Amino acid sequence: MHRHGPVGISRRAALSAGLATLAFPALAFGASSSKRLVVVILRGGMDGLAAVAPVGDPAYASARRELALTRAQTLPLDATFGLHPRLTTLHGLYAARELTVVHAASTPYRERSHFDAQNMLETGGARPYARDSGWLNAALGALGAEARSGRRELGLAIAPQAPLVLRGDANVATWSPSPMPDANQDTIARLMDLYRARDPALAGALDSAIAANAIAMDAGGMAGGRAGARAVAPLAKAAAGFLRRPDGPVAAVIEMSGWDTHANQGVDGGQLANSLALLDAGVATLKTELGPAWADTAVVIMTEFGRTVAPNGNRGSDHGTASALFLTGGAVAGGRVIADWPGLAQAQLYEGRDLRPTTDVRAVLKGLLGDHLGVNAAAIFPDSAGAAPLRGLVRA
Repeated sequence: MHRHGPVGISRRAALSAGLATLAFPALAFGASSSKRLVVVILRGGMDGLAAVAPVGDPAYASARRELALTRAQTLPLDATFGLHPRLTTLHGLYAARELTVVHAASTPYRERSHFDAQNMLETGGARPYARDSGWLNAALGALGAEARSGRRELGLAIAPQAPLVLRGDANVATWSPSPMPDANQDTIARLMDLYRARDPALAGALDSAIAANAIAMDAGGMAGGRAGARAVAPLAKAAAGFLRRPDGPVAAVIEMSGWDTHANQGVDGGQLANSLALLDAGVATLKTELGPAWADTAVVIMTEFGRTVAPNGNRGSDHGTASALFLTGGAVAGGRVIADWPGLAQAQLYEGRDLRPTTDVRAVLKGLLGDHLGVNAAAIFPDSAGAAPLRGLVRA
């Protein structure tokens, strides 16, 4: 068990008991603001032209060829865009004005390396490896006194270790289901007696792990370890178990891999469709499990880059540039698509192959962090003067 920040604590206690890996050394936080933020990172490069299809663009069908959805296949958003048919929960949230789509969005990155692109997505920097900490950690460190009051950790990663977006000076926690068999209560009690007699630090770590594990168990989070590596719903359920507590963390990060669809991508079925269905189920679970806390929650779902407009020779798509970004939650002023749409005609493409980026992801994040969490986003993204914050993303 460990926490991320200036000081670390040994994981031996949690691991030896077969408990979930957890980084909350103490679970009593104190009263704070009710605002919550969830960041979902889709690793591999989600095809935004499939997730949010521009079926009203006259060049769409011919440009995408066998990867194109028809208007009848999509879930309608407006005259130009439709959601992939597997995103039924997101479509319902759009109708309830709790989902905003930002299309043709990208970081300033213009190459096609997963590692470099993810680094910029998570640090908020203007170039790869310009910064060694994450924008979300910086935002949590900039929270006002009300949100920080009495807290040991402000952020939570539902992962074995904190992703880059959560690393920095502000203390954050991690939780993940243990791959080890569950320990029975007698074993845990014996370990606790041993640790209390021999190693108070281990005793405190184990006690904290047991308490936090109970929160995740109440949320059904332990099922995440046995539900498949790419299932989002169990991770969302565990995250909600922590976030919905009045004294819970302000922000949580969930990661999902498997978006690198170079071959056999599929259209309304197949590899990409299955990934979208898992993501949609995760959002549905998060909303259900947060309960009343959903009203004060904003969720941002983003990826490091999009895919090529034209399919490749393997019925897939290669690394591209712009993609789609989702904002959802009860705090989001939704029911719209924000897009300075560049078009998909050959002359309109970036480098003749990609969806041209017209919105800086940092502009979205700056507006969201400023209006939802009340932090000075300009200081969080110091090299982003050209990316003016998008305002009005959350409800007043």
